[in-house]
Amino acid sequence: MIELTPVLITGIVFGTIYGVFYLFIRRRERLTMMEKGVDASMFVADNKNFSRTTLKFGMLFIGVAVGVLFGNILAVKTELHDEVSYFSMIFMFGGISLVTNYLVERMDSKKP
Repeated sequence: MIELTPVLITGIVFGTIYGVFYLFIRRRERLTMMEKGVDASMFVADNKNFSRTTLKFGMLFIGVAVGVLFGNILAVKTELHDEVSYFSMIFMFGGISLVTNYLVERMDSKKP
């Protein structure tokens, strides 16, 4: 852990400085746009997009968890190596969950 300390400290300092400058520049940009009379509706966040992101990550994590479980079953019951069984099941069920999420979002966007 001693070798990572300078890297972590540098990253934290850089991230803090970047965050402060980003927020300052963003605030000035918004004030300038409002002074010029630009519509302020672009500053309002879309909550529907946030719920879709939450659904996507939730389904992905559930798929990965199911993949770990099935990878363990595959490793115990067959002659496959542990790495092969775990990684194959994690990727397969993670991918299935992302495809399912796509289908759910597509069906949801078709509703009036």
